[in-house]
Amino acid sequence: MVDDSYRLAFTDWLACACAGAPERAARAVRASGDGLLADVTFAATAGHVLDFDDTLSDGVAHVSATTAPAALVLAARLELSVGEMLSAYAEGFEAMGALAAASHPALYDAGWHPTAVCGPVGAAVVASRLLDLTDAQRGNALAIAVLRAGGTRGAFGSDGKAIQVGLAAGAGVQAALMAQAGAVVDPAAIHGPLGFEAVFGANWPQPDTDGATAPGRSRAIERNWIKLYPSCLGTHSPIDGAALARDGGYRLERDQLEVRVHPVARQAAHLDTVSDGLGAKFSIPYCVAHTLTHGPPHVRDFSEIDRATAERSRQITVGIDESLPEFGAVITTDDRELARIPCPRGAPDRPVDASQLAAKVTDLAGDRLNGVLDDARAPAAAVLTAAGLGEPTTAATAASP
Repeated sequence: MVDDSYRLAFTDWLACACAGAPERAARAVRASGDGLLADVTFAATAGHVLDFDDTLSDGVAHVSATTAPAALVLAARLELSVGEMLSAYAEGFEAMGALAAASHPALYDAGWHPTAVCGPVGAAVVASRLLDLTDAQRGNALAIAVLRAGGTRGAFGSDGKAIQVGLAAGAGVQAALMAQAGAVVDPAAIHGPLGFEAVFGANWPQPDTDGATAPGRSRAIERNWIKLYPSCLGTHSPIDGAALARDGGYRLERDQLEVRVHPVARQAAHLDTVSDGLGAKFSIPYCVAHTLTHGPPHVRDFSEIDRATAERSRQITVGIDESLPEFGAVITTDDRELARIPCPRGAPDRPVDASQLAAKVTDLAGDRLNGVLDDARAPAAAVLTAAGLGEPTTAATAASP
């Protein structure tokens, strides 16, 4: 029986997938094929495309993004229960979280997308649990999974970001299926001189990635962030700071503003001038200008660019301050500090409450997810159906604008 922290994170991801399923990237993935692996890839793309899903900041990885869809789709296919699905998800979540944290900041600094690099491993752990693989098969599944690790930050601000996460989830499930069928891969693929660790500059956590937590370290789920804005995590403290300034009566008129952030946040939210709503999710100037003008952004606010907001964003510059927390922010004008935010709402130090999560889930999915995870004995397939992720559309429908 998993605790409520995993249930909360899974619900958050599921709501994001409900709202993300009609998006262009998810529709394109759905149109590209069918079958188990295509279904996993679609669900994972749908859950990440809004960039509203939970994030582990110390690995800069969306851990549910590959582990939750792997658990949901495979458990439904195997006719397993909600409880079995959540137990596998929890194990995969901790495994992927450990790998992402151990490999931070090396992956991010090198330009890799940690969610896509570590995602196949998390999904492989989930699938290994659901398929009841032996220890030897499990080891082979992990080795096969790292053969498919990839994805770059260069895809941020485009459909590629969500698609590479979807591909990572599918790759992890496929790795476990291959191991179950007898495939064998030398552990040197992970630890050897030309293996995962050496090539990616990553660190395989100790003990091995099996869901265990290293001594003295909290579980990844306890360090997980639930997002309250559908944009890159690097924009969240700037949004909170802008909201604080707006609530205090400040309005953006002719002032020039500077938003100072840590280099990690700037690497993530790296766009300044943007041409579409997807790019705007990765723009600190745009998100701050929107918040000062209209309030914090919602999903619908990124459906297209607001030209007036884009013009106001030219008054905002972004500076680097290594003394700040990785996802903190300071907003200043020429003569005063408007706001200082050490971490955004949704971080472990400022966790969401039940009403905030409920409002987010309702906004994304209506009431269709009410109670779907409450009964551990219920079939996982019922969750897939409730979320509207179980019935593939035709290729013609999925490819239509």
